[in-house]
Amino acid sequence: MIIYPAIDIQNGECVRLTKGDFATSERVAADPIETAKQFEAAGATYLHMVDLDGAKNAMAQNRDVFVSVARETGLKIELGGGIRDMNTAAYYLENGIDRIILGSMAVKNPKLLAELVREYGDRIIVGIDAEDGMVKTEGWLASGRVNYITLAKEMFHIGVKHLIYTDISRDGTLTGPNLADLKKLREAVRMNIIASGGIRNVEDIRALAKIKMYGAICGKSLYKGTLDLKEAIEAAAQVEAQRAQQRPRPAGGKRKCSPNE
Repeated sequence: MIIYPAIDIQNGECVRLTKGDFATSERVAADPIETAKQFEAAGATYLHMVDLDGAKNAMAQNRDVFVSVARETGLKIELGGGIRDMNTAAYYLENGIDRIILGSMAVKNPKLLAELVREYGDRIIVGIDAEDGMVKTEGWLASGRVNYITLAKEMFHIGVKHLIYTDISRDGTLTGPNLADLKKLREAVRMNIIASGGIRNVEDIRALAKIKMYGAICGKSLYKGTLDLKEAIEAAAQVEAQRAQQRPRPAGGKRKCSPNE
């Protein structure tokens, strides 16, 4: 399971929100590049970034910040917020961003989403943000009438491979992830699911790894010190190692070696 430290950008600075409420914005670091470098030094290989201004205003902002982080670090960056058209998507993907996250656009313009998937394949991630099981869009300011599992199935049929599920009611609260919803989602679709919202400590990381999440996004827990990034990465690896040991061996009791071994 991949651990994604999170950097949310508002007015060029690193901030965190609680339950997606912009009124709760709290500055947690001044320099996004230095913050990203600290995460990289702690062992991160991936980084989750969000353009909060872009999500709220329905257009990409803070572009220079994200491109600079990509250029100044070796991190693979997934970026969301304000990406609503082909030009913006192409700009980021051609300027160092590894994957882009589409939320509102995926809901409102599935034809464009399908076009992006055809063009960029698994570099397209869909972010499903839900409260009480119902999807929200426009930076979580607009409520929809679509159930999160229904939307996930639609995304799967379009060809989306990666999905971020955020329980808005837990985002930034340090109350633990919504394991029940995540389990239902994993059983409903064959996609790489990244968990977001509520992660507070290493036990939550282990719990998510045990239900075979593809990744876990960690934000406030890292900034508040309730979760150590290096420890989180190690815990996820330990669960995977234990799972590998428990897998049944081939007939005869010997593991088959690959040609590269």
